[in-house]
Amino acid sequence: MNKTNVMRLLDVGNVRYEPHEYDENIVNGEQVALAVGEDPNAVFKTLVCYNEKKEHYVFCVPVNGSLDLKKAAKVSHSKFIDLIPQKELLPLTGYIHGGCSPIGMKKQFITFIDETAQLFDTIYISGGKRGLQVEINPLELSEYVKATFVDLLI
Repeated sequence: MNKTNVMRLLDVGNVRYEPHEYDENIVNGEQVALAVGEDPNAVFKTLVCYNEKKEHYVFCVPVNGSLDLKKAAKVSHSKFIDLIPQKELLPLTGYIHGGCSPIGMKKQFITFIDETAQLFDTIYISGGKRGLQVEINPLELSEYVKATFVDLLI
């Protein structure tokens, strides 16, 4: 397996992780969870959003959950929060849809992780490309990306 930027950054940061490969054609989060044999509540998707000032934020929520945009706006001290258009994802983050990770974006954005991540010893996040998830301790992930655990789900 070739190391992704996510894996290289975690190695440099001495953050423990376990890579899990699956069919890269699977982009539906719940199918990704099934492919890696995990509870969908422990597999997190990374959503990039913007506010009224065009500031960007990252939200990580379970693949079987939905981001509550009002809660997201409140925790980011914004009037509103909305998902960025998909066409802006690659130029902004360096990642494509289905392979976006909170680790290793072109710029480090303020990041929030749904508080349910703390219920698990390890969670799964994108390894930086389609077909790869990294299993990581949620507290170590939060520390590495300087994220805050908050209630983000509808």
